[in-house]
Amino acid sequence: MKITFAHMGNLYITVKALLEDLGAEVVVPPMPSKRTLSIGSRHSPEFACLPLKVNIGNYIEAMELGADTIAMAGGVGPCRFGLYGEVQREILKALGYEFEMIIIEPPQGRLRHVLRQLGRLVGRNPVGKYVRAARLAWAKMTAVDELEKVVQRVRPFEGRRGAATAALASALKLVDEASSIVQVKRALEDGREMLLSVRAPEGDAPDPPRIGIVGEVYVVLEPFVNFDVERRLGEMGVLVERSIYIGDWVREHLFKDLFRLRKGRRPYDLAKPYLCHFVGGHGVETVGHTVEYARQKFDGVIQLAPFTCMPEIVAQDVLPAVSRDLGIPVMTLVFDEHSSDAGVLTRLEAFVDLVERSCRRRAAKGARG
Repeated sequence: MKITFAHMGNLYITVKALLEDLGAEVVVPPMPSKRTLSIGSRHSPEFACLPLKVNIGNYIEAMELGADTIAMAGGVGPCRFGLYGEVQREILKALGYEFEMIIIEPPQGRLRHVLRQLGRLVGRNPVGKYVRAARLAWAKMTAVDELEKVVQRVRPFEGRRGAATAALASALKLVDEASSIVQVKRALEDGREMLLSVRAPEGDAPDPPRIGIVGEVYVVLEPFVNFDVERRLGEMGVLVERSIYIGDWVREHLFKDLFRLRKGRRPYDLAKPYLCHFVGGHGVETVGHTVEYARQKFDGVIQLAPFTCMPEIVAQDVLPAVSRDLGIPVMTLVFDEHSSDAGVLTRLEAFVDLVERSCRRRAAKGARG
């Protein structure tokens, strides 16, 4: 059995560690590319959202490398993500591929159910082995999140354009290759040092504008799909903070669900004046985090969403009211297979220019006051 899965940012480092530590043979698909998207778009329904199309491309490329088993997360609620597994299965079967798809459904407090689903992927293992594998995977996931946060703080101040991105790639490679928690901790420290070393002396440089990134989790986390928005903004001198990381997603949708713990309510509470009902996906969180960024005096917010995503469409309709009431510029970028690099870059440059002019006006007003 050779197991594969779809990419979502750097999630592959965590999933690969978990499955390999449990004795599985893993085929990591090539990083998403134009070829991936072309394959997925060709074989997917036209109005399916972009994540499904990229997933299909990932699976086909992985099966070309010998994968015969697909691990796919399940879902519940209004978002179409809960249907992805079955839709993708039918598409790939119709294309003649022979494989097994194992859908890991949300645990909803059923530990045995989760272990049974994992057992189908990796065979029977002692509970202790599951615990050790989960601890290593968790350590890697935490390290990846931390490195991504560090690079966001460093990139606006890098001495040479692209140096922070190159340092991050090297740091992530160290984490991926680590085979124990001690090695992961060492890789994190070495990676942090590599990233901080590319930061140029700030001198009298003004504080950079701060922009928050919100939106649908896959599009926010996968740089190929969002045209590397974080990197581009950082290289424009913007300090970026995103609303969700892999660890946040796992804590909210796996562990708290598994042990029936109370999930974080802050984004929901903040969104209530504008959106008080669950609309699926991350729609409410998009609104709540935008309110939070406004309260934290961020200079702007960018929403990232796949075309036809209903939860993000609802959030997009609400965000102008948030922008007006709280005085924070908000821009929405919607992505599908027809989105272009030049179009995204032009809109980012225009938004950053707007934010910078707003910052200068506030600074001048404060000086006069």
